[in-house]
Amino acid sequence: MLTLRQIRTDKEQTLLRLAKKGVDAAPVIEKIEAADDARKTLQQELDKNLAEQNAIAKQIGLLFKEGKTEQANALKARTVELKEESKLKEEAMNEAIEQIDALIVTLPNVAAEIVPAGRSAQDNLCVRQGGEIPALYQGAVPHWDLCARYDIVDFELGVKLTGAGFPVYKGKGARLQRALINYFVDCNTAEGYTEIMPPLMVNEASGFGTGQLPDKEGQMYHATLDNFYLIPTAEVPVTNIFRDVIVEGKDLPIKLTAYTPCFRREAGSYGKDVRGLNRLHQFDKVEIVEVASPENSYERLEAMVAHVESIVRSLGLPYRILRLCGGDMSFTSALTYDFEVYSAAQGRWLEVSSVSNFESFQANRLKLRYRDENRKTQLAHTLNGSSLALPRIVAAILENNQTPEGIVVPEVLRAFCGFDIID
Repeated sequence: MLTLRQIRTDKEQTLLRLAKKGVDAAPVIEKIEAADDARKTLQQELDKNLAEQNAIAKQIGLLFKEGKTEQANALKARTVELKEESKLKEEAMNEAIEQIDALIVTLPNVAAEIVPAGRSAQDNLCVRQGGEIPALYQGAVPHWDLCARYDIVDFELGVKLTGAGFPVYKGKGARLQRALINYFVDCNTAEGYTEIMPPLMVNEASGFGTGQLPDKEGQMYHATLDNFYLIPTAEVPVTNIFRDVIVEGKDLPIKLTAYTPCFRREAGSYGKDVRGLNRLHQFDKVEIVEVASPENSYERLEAMVAHVESIVRSLGLPYRILRLCGGDMSFTSALTYDFEVYSAAQGRWLEVSSVSNFESFQANRLKLRYRDENRKTQLAHTLNGSSLALPRIVAAILENNQTPEGIVVPEVLRAFCGFDIID
């Protein structure tokens, strides 16, 4: 979340950068300022009361020594009044603090200066494109037909077992899935990321720490009896490793990677854009997470983008990298790059990765700090990226590599798969 200091000392820039996301934050910030002014006034009154109580305590001792009992008792009565006043003021100040906190968490992260203006995906900026869009043979079909033809993903069986959006991978489809997971994790560990195997359910504090709660509770599966949430991404448990932690500046950046299944309700999703593997309620994803110092976080963001790009390129998939406009960014992000691969049989681009810098937004919620070279503590920056999400990668591989003889497996995956073609 934003810091109170950020809001009060850099109000105009905060308003401008939130406006980039299409948020008119002025009414909320006015309420925050009013509550903070009230808090400051109450704190001054409490300090004044405490000073008076301390002064009275000294006077009472002297009066008793001088035998002026009546005057001493009168001052003692005043002390009781001051304590009662202070109690009421403390309660009012705590209410003001709670009001400030409740208002601040409703504000999204501010957009970075280089975020393009815009309201929707149509306003995103393509910063780079690579690979060649394949010319498919006559009779090529979308991946959902290929899945049925080669019996590698069974959507109907998933409906029987659970519901729509929970596919069953079979035979070479399951093997391809494991191959991609292992390949992605190996690419990440080779780049210096430490592998983590986190829980697949998190508590409410973890959901708050990374910004899923209270913003996205409607998109998360909730185990109400235990008040646990199925994770929408490994970002949540992995980043929360650092909740209430002070790390040493010399250890930054800290780089972690994790493979997990991910669970998203995706309420309201329907139509042709969600057919097959295009949008699922359960899917596999490999994630990278970094904790960095503020002065190096954007350098680390570019390094993460380059790393994800190298993986996509190695799969032989046509891709493009988009810098998201303010209106298409997430609640928590300061700057996001989306990766899309081209699905030849569907004739459209499919998002397969988001790589984001959250600056100190998550760190403030997490109370994640680092100790700098002067031994002072300050908020760290957090970053994360999909490296990569599997369903649409699989869709693009199946569609783009289909031939009359079968689906050719990308060369880098063959050692992991144990076969060269799905036929």
